[in-house]
Amino acid sequence: MWQGTSQLLWMGIHFYCTRLCSLNSDLLWWNQCLQKILAHHFRSLQFPLVSRSGKIRKMVADAKDSNVSKMELENFPGGSHTFELAMKFCYSMNFEITPANLAPLRCAAEYLEMTEDYRDENLIERTEVYLNDIVLQSLEKSVEVLSTCEMLPSIAEEVGIPSRCIDAIAINACKEQLVSGLSRLDCDAESTELKSGCIEWWIEDLSVLKIDYYERVICAMCKVGVRSDSIIASLMHYAQTSLKGIGKYQIWNPSKVKQSPSMAENDQCSIMATLVSLLPAEKSSSIPLSFLFGMLRMSIMLDATIACRLELERRIAFRLEMVSLDDLLIPSVRSGDSLFDVDTVHRILVNFLQRIEEENVDCGYESDGLGSSGYGSLLKVGRLIDAYLAEIAPDPYLSLQKFIAMIEILPDYARVIDDGLYRAIDIYLKAHAILSEHESKKLCKFIDCQKLSQEASNHAAQNDRLPVQMTVRVLYFEQLRLKNAISGNSGDGFLSQRISSGVPSAVMSPRDNYASLRRENRELKLEISRMRVRLSELEKEQMYMKQGMIDKSGNGKTFLTSLSKGIGRIGIFSSPTGGRRQKSSRKYRGSEGKPGRNRRSFVS
Repeated sequence: MWQGTSQLLWMGIHFYCTRLCSLNSDLLWWNQCLQKILAHHFRSLQFPLVSRSGKIRKMVADAKDSNVSKMELENFPGGSHTFELAMKFCYSMNFEITPANLAPLRCAAEYLEMTEDYRDENLIERTEVYLNDIVLQSLEKSVEVLSTCEMLPSIAEEVGIPSRCIDAIAINACKEQLVSGLSRLDCDAESTELKSGCIEWWIEDLSVLKIDYYERVICAMCKVGVRSDSIIASLMHYAQTSLKGIGKYQIWNPSKVKQSPSMAENDQCSIMATLVSLLPAEKSSSIPLSFLFGMLRMSIMLDATIACRLELERRIAFRLEMVSLDDLLIPSVRSGDSLFDVDTVHRILVNFLQRIEEENVDCGYESDGLGSSGYGSLLKVGRLIDAYLAEIAPDPYLSLQKFIAMIEILPDYARVIDDGLYRAIDIYLKAHAILSEHESKKLCKFIDCQKLSQEASNHAAQNDRLPVQMTVRVLYFEQLRLKNAISGNSGDGFLSQRISSGVPSAVMSPRDNYASLRRENRELKLEISRMRVRLSELEKEQMYMKQGMIDKSGNGKTFLTSLSKGIGRIGIFSSPTGGRRQKSSRKYRGSEGKPGRNRRSFVS
C-alpha cells in the first residue's frame, strides 16, 4: 500500500513539473509550491528509510527543523550507485546482489546501521548470507570481492570482508591442491607439455589484486600448506603482469624495458621488494634462475632497496654453479661506468665462497676431497668466472682494479689449469694497450706458469703483450717441465718443494695446524690433477710420434722395436725396477726417487 502511494506521488510530481514547463507558466511560483509539497510529504516518504536505517532515524530525530528536507551523508561507501541500491532495498524494489556490488553494499549497510534491531532480514543480514553461502565457498568469487574492497574506505576492514575473503582463498586453494593431486601425478608420468597444464588456474586470477592484498593472500596460503611450486608460479605470473618486461622464463634486455606510464616508480619498487620477500625460504626451492636474474636486473634498473638486491644475490649465489655465462652478463645502468655490472657479480661470488666455506667447516676435513660436491661446484664456478672475465675483458671502460678484484677473489685451488685465466688476461692486455709496464706485471702475477697447458705455454712464450719477466718465467718452467718429463719426475720436484715449504710447525696452534693441513691437502690433489693432464698430453705426443715413424718407415716392426727401446728410457712409462732405466738414469735416482715415494705414501 505504502509503496504504491509513494510511487503515485512521485509520478504526480513529475507530471505537474513537466506540464508546467510546457505551459510556460510562472515557474518560480510553482517551484515554491513544489517545495511545500515535498516538505509536507518528506516525513512520510522517508518512513522506509527510518524504519530500516538507524543512522537515518538518528538524523531525523536530531534535526531541529521538523520540516527538514535535506540530509548529508558524508563519505558514503560505494558512492551514489551503492546508495541507490540501498534505497531500492528499503523500498522493496527488485535488484540482484552480485560479487561486484556485495562489498560496497555490505559497507553501506554498516554505514546506515541497517541491523536486525530495526527490521528483520535487514540489509546487513542479507549481504552476510550471500557472503557466507555464495562468495566464501568459491575461490574465484572471493578474489572478485576482495578486489572490490581496494576502492572502499577503512570500513571494509572493520566489517572484516578482506580477512574472510583471504582465508577463503587460501583454504579453497588448498582444496584445489588436494583435488588436483591425482591429475598432477598423471602429468608427472607424461611429457613436459602436459605438466604445464597442471598449474593451478587460480594463479592468473590472483594477478588482479593489488600488492597489499596479494601479499596477505600468499602468506595465508603458506600457513595452510599450499605447495611452494604453486606459490612460485603465482609470484612469477604476478611479476610478469605487474612489472612490465619480466617474462615467465625469459631473460630480457633491460634497455628495452619501458616503465608503465600508469604505475609510479615507487610503486614498482614496492612491488619488487614485496615479491622478493614472499619467495619461499627453503634452500631446495625450484625457483628458475632466469626469473631470479630477471628480478635482479629489474631491481637494478628501478634502484630498489639494498635489502631486496642482496636477497636476490644471495639466492643466486646458492646455485652459482648452475648459472650460465649469459646470466652473469648484467648490463650496467650507471653512466660512465663499465658496460657490465661487475660489482654485482663480485658480490654474488663472495656469497658463493662463503657458502662453500661454511659447508666445508660443517662437513669437516674430508669435505675437501675431489669427489665432494663443494669442490666440484668450486671448479665449475672457477671455469665460469674465467669465461666471464674473458667476456668482459674487451670493455674499454673496465678498470684494472675491478678486473683484478674478480681474479683474486677466487682461491688458487679453484683452478686446476690457468688457461682460461691466461686467455682473459691476454684479451684485457690487448684491449687496454695503454697499461703501463707496472700494471701489466701486477696483472700477470696471477698466472701460475706451472698450471698452463703446453699449448698455452707455447702461446705465452711468443706473446709480445706479456711483460718480459712473464715470458722468462714461462720459458723457465717449460724447460724445467721438459727436464722432469725426460727424467721421469713429471713435476715431483715442484710438489716436493711445496710440501717442504708448507710443513706445519710444531709451535702452531691446533686451529692453524688444521688449516695448514687442509691447504696442503688441496695442493696435493691439485698436483695430482695436473699430473694427470700432463700424462695425457705426453701419451698423445707419444702416439703421434709412433704413428709418424710408422708412416715414414717401410718396416714398421723395426721402428716399433726401436721406439719401445727409446720409451724405456723415459721413467714415467717404465717400472721402477727396469734394468735399463736404472742404468741410464742412475744420477736421478738419489735426488728424485725418494721424494716420489714419500709423496705417494702421504697421499694414500
